Amino acid sequence: MAYRIETVKVKDSAMEVFLFMPAGKGPQAGIVLCQHIPVGHTGVENDTVTLATAERYCAAGYAVAVPFIFHWWPKAAEMQLKRDEFRDDWTELDLKAAFDVLARQPGADAKRIGIVGHCWGGRVSWLGAATDTRYAACAIFYGGRVKLAMGPGTPPAIELAKNIRCPLIGFFGNDDTNPPPADVDDYDRALAAAGVEHVFHRYDGAGHAFQSFNNPERYRPEASEDAWQKVLAFLGEKLK
Repeated sequence: MAYRIETVKVKDSAMEVFLFMPAGKGPQAGIVLCQHIPVGHTGVENDTVTLATAERYCAAGYAVAVPFIFHWWPKAAEMQLKRDEFRDDWTELDLKAAFDVLARQPGADAKRIGIVGHCWGGRVSWLGAATDTRYAACAIFYGGRVKLAMGPGTPPAIELAKNIRCPLIGFFGNDDTNPPPADVDDYDRALAAAGVEHVFHRYDGAGHAFQSFNNPERYRPEASEDAWQKVLAFLGEKLK
């Protein structure tokens, strides 16, 4: 499936936004899709899982924007550097810019945009929902580090649960270590305390990245497809 790239400036740094537009008239509901870090940090074009995920959402009728949130560093820079220097304040700006790019597309409906992310992007999707009330839905796939602060002067993302205004769905493997089940329990409690409408699905026999079809050790086809059906039903209810 073809995509096109728009480039926007975020604090004088150029950020690529990969756009997947569905067939049909529209306006269509939209999704800002947040990358995982292992491959994604070198560019969206190198991230086969994220590209395939964007294509599947697009085939389901969603306009999809994938922002390259690691534009602050050279693509060739080491992943560990990007992990260590990652900043929520920068990422908040990235996600708002990506929302704006998607919202102004002729085939997208700015009032029906959700945010979805896997792994590192799962944490980022939580952050996006907590820092931009325009999002109408949020889906998190095995996002770790939600209890950690990232960047100078920023609170742990879990403390921002009170700012989330959209319904949220989460998918987690019970064999995961980042986040482990105890952390997922904490996510659940934080959202409940904040009065956020949410539902979590947890899978026995699955660990981190159970939707990563390019990783035979981690991929769990049955859990992955069950999660796909559930997230599409959720987004269909909340966005369509």
